Parts: sequence; structure tokens; C-alpha cells
Amino acid sequence: MSYLPFVAAALVAIAPIFAHAQVGEMHRVADEPGAAIRDSAHRSQLRVTIWYPAAPGASEQPIVIGPETHPDFAIGMAAVNATPAPDPVDGKRPVILLSHGFGGSARLMGWFGIAMARQGYVVVAVDHPGNNGLDAKTVAGALLTWERAADLRHALDAALADKAIGPHIDRRRVGLAGFSAGGFTALVGAGARPDFAHLQRFCAARPDDGVCRPQTEFPISAEQRDAFLHDPAYAEVLRHSGDDHSIPNVRAVFVMAPAIVQELDPASLRALAVPVFIILGAADTVAPPDTNGKVAAGLIPHAQLQILPSVGHYDFLANCTPQSHAPVCGRPKHQNEAHDAAIKAAIRLFRSEL
Repeated sequence: MSYLPFVAAALVAIAPIFAHAQVGEMHRVADEPGAAIRDSAHRSQLRVTIWYPAAPGASEQPIVIGPETHPDFAIGMAAVNATPAPDPVDGKRPVILLSHGFGGSARLMGWFGIAMARQGYVVVAVDHPGNNGLDAKTVAGALLTWERAADLRHALDAALADKAIGPHIDRRRVGLAGFSAGGFTALVGAGARPDFAHLQRFCAARPDDGVCRPQTEFPISAEQRDAFLHDPAYAEVLRHSGDDHSIPNVRAVFVMAPAIVQELDPASLRALAVPVFIILGAADTVAPPDTNGKVAAGLIPHAQLQILPSVGHYDFLANCTPQSHAPVCGRPKHQNEAHDAAIKAAIRLFRSEL
């Protein structure tokens, strides 16, 4: 079966809430000194993907992950390197910084990024070094979770400096969004403080919790973790784990199926002042709601929480194609429900706050 009807069907399911506008996709590379310690090849570079409203007449094409003849994921439609659309009459466009989950990629969250771009936002996403699906994964990339917020900050700086898209971005109106570990990243970018010792205590008491077990995408043993934490090469970056890693001008945070919430200082969650919306699936066993999303919602002042009864963790990823055998494929029925609900809720939040 061709992947084109699959893309079309997925888009039809959520098309009624979209504005009728073309979307562009561009790729950039940002300098990120903190990437070298996480990247398997020690590169101080950060891959950045940007979705944005494109000028009328832009020719959209299917965006997929994997070989075009038999891709694994159907992301949506966008026009690569299209000219940006003129700015609205009321000024530049708000920007949403988007973080993928453990071992994922920017494009794997393209279903969400493209949808937000159709609503008029510029969406800036990254491939987190050492913890993405395109490069070799590293223990540093998996464990230095707070460095992900710096990735988003550097990506925003690169987008603002870019001659093509920078002039269209309003740096004063910033939203954060993320899935799974990306949800953790969004909360850290909003001001939550990491507390790795808190997570260690939690996992010692609850070793079978979904976030404490070795992850499907990149399993790490207790021995590997302990060796990393005691390696002098990482002592300096570990010493700064609990620092303030917040991103300036954040006005709202949208979190999908957040994971490793137990690595956040509860007092810092209580101190968050920006509006936060959390959406998750009751059937999530990877980041169980009772120890992740519900915990965050209970601590963050005035947080909004939406629970989808039959949705699981990977239902918030991009749609798998019929021929895909990826172990993280969601279930089409529940995936459409998760995507539709997330897009609608994010539009409400960002329209209100940005």
C-alpha cells in the first residue's frame, strides 16, 4: 500500500481544525557547545528543524521518516525551504519550541509542529544530541536530561539569527511543547529545577516504574549509570544539574505524556508561574500518569490536565505507515484521538497565552 493515502487519511481526520495555509519546513545547524559531551562523535552542533507558515503557492510534499519507497512514519505535508508567508498585520509570529521524546527526533513530532505552523506559529524543534533516532545514542545523551533545555535555547537563537525566518519571529512570545522526555524538557525550560537524586530515590523504591526500567529505545544498566555518575569527565556538568535552565520570555507550556517527572524538584514545580497544560493517556505504561503527569499537574499552580482514557504513550508519536515494523508504533484509532485532542488543546492554550 502506498503511504500517500495513509498521509491523506491522517490529515483528513484532523483537517477541520486547521487554518487553510501552506506550511514550510527548513533545516539548520546551530552551534551548541554542550552538545559535544553528549554527541557520539563529540560534535558541537545541533540539528534544527523549523516549520512555519509558507507563502501562498508553496508546493507541499509528503514528509516521511525512512526511505521514500517504504517509509516507517508518515509525518504530514510541508514545502521544504519554501518562502515564509508575510507577517500578520499585528506583527511578527509567536514561536513554539518543540522537544522530542527519549530516542526520538524533531521530525517524529512533525505531526504536531506542522499543525501549529498551520495556525500561524513558527515551530522550532531539535534532534537532541546523543538521544535521537538518527545518531548513535550515548549514556551522556540519555542522562544529562537538563541539557535538553539548552538545546532549545540555542535553537531559538539560531532561528532568530537566520536571515530567512528570523525576521518573522517575535522573541517576546515564546511557547514550549514536548512529548515524554520532551515534556520534562519543556518544564525545565519554563523554570522547573532538575533533581537527579530525587529520581534515584524514587527508582530505588519503585524499580518497576516505567521510567525506572531500561528504555526500549536505549537500555542503560544500573552499572552503566553509576559508572557515568562517578566519571570525573562529567563532574562539572553534573554539578550544574540543579541550576536554573529556564528560557527567556516563555508564556505557556504544553506537555504531552510527560516522563521522568520524578527528576524534577517538587518545590520548583510549585513555583512555576506560566500556564501549563498537560495531556496524557490513561493506558500509558512507559510514563505512568500516577507518577508523572498527574504528579506534575498536582504540583504546578493552576495546571490544566486532560486524560485520554484508552491512549498509550506511543500514541503521541507520528503515524506509522502500514509497512512499518518500528517497535514504537502507536495504535491508529487511539493515535488519531491523541493527535486530535493534543492539537485542539494546544491551539486553545497558545491562542490564549501567545
